[in-house]
Amino acid sequence: QLQFVESGGGLVQPGGSLRLSCAASGFTLEYYAIGWFRQAPGKEREGVSCIKSTGGITNYADSVKGRFTISRDDAQNTVYLQMNSLKPEDTAVYYCYADSGAYGMRYWGKGTLVTVSS
Repeated sequence: QLQFVESGGGLVQPGGSLRLSCAASGFTLEYYAIGWFRQAPGKEREGVSCIKSTGGITNYADSVKGRFTISRDDAQNTVYLQMNSLKPEDTAVYYCYADSGAYGMRYWGKGTLVTVSS
């Protein structure tokens, strides 16, 4: 069955770092654009970063530019989000998202909680 599973969340102090991973099974990430989203308590889900399936083009929300880096390892069928200089406002459930565009295949992970607190 198709699965898309996040890992790497947890508790970190402000200024710390964390790396999230999202591993796919049952489908091949090579053919998908990948995004990371997050949802903080009481807020709407928002886009954090995305990377296209080809060309290595990335985008970042203004709030995370210079601190977060998205990457993909298609051989491992895994996408990553390296998060540095974390702030309390980064606290949220983080979700990975795969999108095949016009092919109409779209998948969400179940989410992993990141808590930034001293």
